[in-house]
Amino acid sequence: MSLEHEHHGADLTHGNAGHHGPKTLPSVLTAPAVVGAWRTRAAIVAVIFAVVSLAFFFVPGGKSHLLRAYLMGYMTCFNFCGGALAFLMVQYVSGGKWGQILRRPLEAMTRTIWVVFAMFLPVMFWMKHLYIWAAYPNKAALLDAYKTGHITQEQQLTASSKLTMLSPTSAWVQYLLVLGFMALVITLLNKWSVQRDNDPRAGTLASFDKWRVKFENLSGPSILFYVILMSAFVIVFVKSLDVTWYSSVYGLQFLVAQGYAVLALGILTLILLSRYEPIKTMFRTTEQHDMGKLLFAFVMLNIYLTFAEFLIIWSGNLPDEIPWYLHRIHGGWWYVCSADVICHWLIPFCILLSRDIKRSKSKMIWVTVFMIFARFIDMFWLIEPNFKDAAGNLHLAGNFGILAYITVPVAVVAFWMFFYLTELMRRPLINVNDPHTQELLEPEHAH
Repeated sequence: MSLEHEHHGADLTHGNAGHHGPKTLPSVLTAPAVVGAWRTRAAIVAVIFAVVSLAFFFVPGGKSHLLRAYLMGYMTCFNFCGGALAFLMVQYVSGGKWGQILRRPLEAMTRTIWVVFAMFLPVMFWMKHLYIWAAYPNKAALLDAYKTGHITQEQQLTASSKLTMLSPTSAWVQYLLVLGFMALVITLLNKWSVQRDNDPRAGTLASFDKWRVKFENLSGPSILFYVILMSAFVIVFVKSLDVTWYSSVYGLQFLVAQGYAVLALGILTLILLSRYEPIKTMFRTTEQHDMGKLLFAFVMLNIYLTFAEFLIIWSGNLPDEIPWYLHRIHGGWWYVCSADVICHWLIPFCILLSRDIKRSKSKMIWVTVFMIFARFIDMFWLIEPNFKDAAGNLHLAGNFGILAYITVPVAVVAFWMFFYLTELMRRPLINVNDPHTQELLEPEHAH
């Protein structure tokens, strides 16, 4: 039995002329030349903002913020890469036309894993400037730090009880394990994707079943392992910035945030590419609408998890839990908190309620760009308040170093974007050996 979609020449001609039959697959499937221009712009932005960031070595408070801001930018890139891997695996397990058109951008995001791996080295080598457990790596050092007033007793006791997971040696092991696992799965999925397209039996039921089972067998268990390992990674390198903070859904919140960011970037990529072939032919309004609805679902899930955790901790009113939120809503941080809620949830929620906006390419460009911007606000709100001097850092007077949270993340993400666009140019933008490819060529019936 063949899965190939066969058409007579007359039908194809009629379909192309009258728009009532299926379209033909574009003859050129590679990325348009404009992607190279985007890549050049990303490189220019990265260089300019990196040079500007160097100035913070010489301004008050600048040095202390550079590494923190770098962590913020890095975690944004990690979310793009890891979230793309999660989406890719879920799509292989579940199927769906929306995933077929999004697959090449997702694969390109995942192939930046080696850049993501290398970009984390500055955090690993200078971790003692970020984490209490790295600055005081054993019980004796923690006790001395408490006696000299560098840390509180609660920090000393909590860090001492978590040394198995929170120590420099453990951090290196988890860094290598988590990113190594991601690199292995990414390598296999991307290798098999090319092999499937080059399969000489492409279009047959036997070939389709062979590759479907192969992808599912790897993706199914890997989803579970990824969620566990990713949760451990963000607990060690983000949550433990406040070593006394406890959260049972922190990893899940990051997973949802990854989906939020990846879908926004993926939709933005497809819409911009839809001005050119081959995506112009393949990217139908139906699939854009489907992805817009999925993006709306992640907006809802994101606020549900965040607000549910806040509500539970507020109602419990326990002294071990509420300081984390108090540090993020007192003083000037209340404005950042409000901006996070408004930009990260309220505005996307209200906009994505509209069916017309989800089906409009020009409007969705602005929506997705705004949502990526909102991710920066959320990462800032998660990271900076963990430090002692955070309460006074929102005032520019005598503290221009806080501006590093603008320049450094932009430089880091632009640097990552350069490699993402490079990978996007390396392969055809359409998977040819996939039944959904022919379905994408069918005329749309929804209006």
